Amino acid sequence: MEKLCPLLFDEQGNYKTPKTYTSLFNKPLKSCLFYMNLFFAIYKGSKIAKKGLYTHEQWQNTSLYVFNYLEKLGIEFDISGVNSFKRLEGPCVFVGNHMSTLETAVLPVIIDPIKKVTFVVKESLINYPIFKHIMRATNPITVSRTNPREDLKKILQEGNERLKSGISIVVFPQTTRSLIFDPNQFNSIGVKLAKNSGVPIVPVAIKSDAWANGKIIKDFGRLDISKKVYFAFGEPLYIKGRGNDEHKILIDFIQKKLNIWSD
Repeated sequence: MEKLCPLLFDEQGNYKTPKTYTSLFNKPLKSCLFYMNLFFAIYKGSKIAKKGLYTHEQWQNTSLYVFNYLEKLGIEFDISGVNSFKRLEGPCVFVGNHMSTLETAVLPVIIDPIKKVTFVVKESLINYPIFKHIMRATNPITVSRTNPREDLKKILQEGNERLKSGISIVVFPQTTRSLIFDPNQFNSIGVKLAKNSGVPIVPVAIKSDAWANGKIIKDFGRLDISKKVYFAFGEPLYIKGRGNDEHKILIDFIQKKLNIWSD
């Protein structure tokens, strides 16, 4: 891999793509070039993961490679609020909306250098050719999405184990990726996990439609460099009672940010 440009957050915990980034490629080539380089990064990481040697640091490096290449193609990032979880002493549950594959690709380089992290993912992701070795190496919590009761039980049990070992967890409570945020489809699994484990929630608002969902394979769609990518981390929420108030605050945070970004 080429020399990587690390993410440099300012004192407030924010990051914006430097204006010095300029894309050298024509629009029709961007998606093709990106996926060629994405598969190269995944293949290289998978070779290491097959041997059981894929560390958190290597995961961060793979994620950073993808992040840097997206910037190189002309996609701008605006990340804010990293200090909200940087100040936390222990692990937490990150709960956010799910818009595209982009967030699963780049969140590791944003979060993992500060707090070791893993994801709650659908079982099919750990069976993807090549990619499955990296996914399994990151020790995710897998769910079937066919039996909500069993999924909840598994998330609470395995999530508690990860959190007790100091590993934070990213949860996308929506049933599927969506460009439109529907609070009615945003379940309270993140609140339940945080309450069960006695850790705070960190809200995450995401706008990542620059990486479109694919028509044939949903994970691989066209890139649109005219759309900026946003990540905003909110202040930690400590669950009280049943967590209804915290769930509402979480939803309101995401909705407010998406409204601002769409203006």
